[in-house]
Amino acid sequence: MSFQAYLDNIKTKTGKSIDDFKELAGQKNFLEKGKLKDGVKAGDIVSWLKRDFDLGHGHCMAIFAALKGKTE
Repeated sequence: MSFQAYLDNIKTKTGKSIDDFKELAGQKNFLEKGKLKDGVKAGDIVSWLKRDFDLGHGHCMAIFAALKGKTE
């Protein structure tokens, strides 16, 4: 599955775009100036997304990658 397909599936399941998740990550204090803060681990993001959005591990990791700056 392509990176974009993961993002599309996440939007279908949650109704939220990657920009929405960036905003939410900022509210959770995972971001600073739009970038992941030092010390924020993939596990932190995965736990949050699994708990709050019932996403699978692969979808959580796609969001983590997007928060790190991956675009494709």
